[in-house]
Amino acid sequence: MLASQSPARLALLRQAGLDPEVIVSGVDEDAVSAPTPADLALALAEAKASVVAAKPELKGALVIGCDSVLDLDGEPLGKPADAEEAIARWKAMRGRAGTLQTGHCVYDTVSGRYASGIASTVVRFGDPTDEEIAAYVATGEPLYVAGAFTLDGRSAPFIDGIDGDHGNVIGLSLPLLRRLLRELGVGITELWTPVEDA
Repeated sequence: MLASQSPARLALLRQAGLDPEVIVSGVDEDAVSAPTPADLALALAEAKASVVAAKPELKGALVIGCDSVLDLDGEPLGKPADAEEAIARWKAMRGRAGTLQTGHCVYDTVSGRYASGIASTVVRFGDPTDEEIAAYVATGEPLYVAGAFTLDGRSAPFIDGIDGDHGNVIGLSLPLLRRLLRELGVGITELWTPVEDA
C-alpha cells in the first residue's frame, strides 16, 4: 500500500518492480509541526503511514508513507499555497542550493512494527529569468510538489545538479526503502511483481 497520492512516487515504485495500491491518508499536513525540516518530513511520513495502516481492512499489508520538504536556510518549504508564493519561492531559490528531505515510513500491519528514516539530497538551482519563472508557474506544475519544483518535469532545465539520490528528489529513495523493509524482515525482491514472459 502506498499512503500517498503522488503519481511520481507510484511511478518510481512501479519502475522498481512494485505495484502498490494507493490509499490517500487524508492527514492534515498543516496540523503537523516539528523543529527542523527533516523532522517535519519524517513526522508527516510516519503520520501518513500510521493512519492508513490503522484501517482494519488493510490488516496484513505493508504500508509505505512518504513526505518531502525542501530545507532552504532551515525553513521547511512544502507545496506552495498559490502561484504568487511559487513565484516568490523560485526567485528566492535561484542560484542557490537547498536540501530536499524526504521522510519514509514502512508500517507492517501484521506485526504492528514500523521502520522509518530520512533521505537527504542537495539540489543546486539554476538561475532562471523572471520570465522563465512566470512561464513555469503558469503551467501549474509547481503548485503540486514540495519545494515548487520537480526533476522529472518542466522545471528540470532550471536545476543545475544534485548531490545524492535522484529518486529521493522525485519523491522516494528506493535504497532507503530497501533498508527499511530489511529492518522489518522483508526483502524488496519478495515484493516484485512477476516478470511477464516475453
